[in-house]
Amino acid sequence: WKNLHTTSLCIFLFFVVEKLKELHPDVHFEIVAMSTTGDKILDTALSKIGEKSLFTKELENALEKNEVDLVVHSLKDLPTVLPVGFTIGSVLKRENPHDAVVLHPKHKGKCLDSLANKSVVGTSSLRRAAQLKKRFPHLEFKDIRGNLNTRLKKLDEKDDFSAIILAAAGLRRMGWENRISQILGPDDCMYAVGQGALAVEVRARDQDILEMVSVLNDSDTVLRCMSERAFLKHLEGGCSVPVAVYTEVKNSQLYLTGAVYSLDGSDSLKETMQTSISSDNQVEEQEKVDEKVQRVGITALKVSEAAQDAAVKLGVDLGNLLLSKGAKEILTVARQLNDAR
Repeated sequence: WKNLHTTSLCIFLFFVVEKLKELHPDVHFEIVAMSTTGDKILDTALSKIGEKSLFTKELENALEKNEVDLVVHSLKDLPTVLPVGFTIGSVLKRENPHDAVVLHPKHKGKCLDSLANKSVVGTSSLRRAAQLKKRFPHLEFKDIRGNLNTRLKKLDEKDDFSAIILAAAGLRRMGWENRISQILGPDDCMYAVGQGALAVEVRARDQDILEMVSVLNDSDTVLRCMSERAFLKHLEGGCSVPVAVYTEVKNSQLYLTGAVYSLDGSDSLKETMQTSISSDNQVEEQEKVDEKVQRVGITALKVSEAAQDAAVKLGVDLGNLLLSKGAKEILTVARQLNDAR
């Protein structure tokens, strides 16, 4: 049997376990739930904490000690470079990756455009705040921390916020889709790298477990997220700077839009590039997949090497394009201003 470990949002874990049970009915799965340091720090903005490892360290320690065999994460919580000995063995089909507006009950029926001047909107994300400050200049944005329950309670039981911004995928997985008042499209707010996707982290040396979880891989999601992670890695970005993406697959083409912003959104760079991930290439390469190759922290068994390489190159190329136009300067200033706050 196999143990699984996860962060405090156990609903993600149960979803993955049910998928694995369907595909491996002969395997017994024991669930071990655990909170991380990042889950417990609820009074500091994520951008001030700075380290994504606060959401993964305890879980990876358990993996290293062989106390568990798999760890379930939100992919956006995982750094683009994992500690030696670990890898993302599967990336599940992506939920809606966009951000959602959840309104205070007294504002039911409204949207961000129709909220009164100086209405306060809660978000702990520099990425969201930077984009929305520019798009909705009549609103004010303030930090709000805590898990989904905590943030919804702060919204509903006080008058501090007219609305809060949350990931649509998280609300849907928790069964709170009815709280979504508005989905923010890419023209309003592009999303975080990996947002909406679940990842299963394993020990890189455990080939049997890698093989077992590989059946959960969704090829389009893997390729989209690889391009996003390569883009973020090349920019040397993280949760302490405003970096946003938008990806889609159409007619065997992978499209990646990436952007960087100043903290107030007044300065930004945004570009789109594309690459071919044709199914013909994937079929030709299927037998030659190197199961030991890790790309931006992901080992994607049974996904075409050519397509993976193209996705990573796309992210690097787009990163280089933005860097050539001044992205480093924008991000450096944003990081310095955030650190000084």
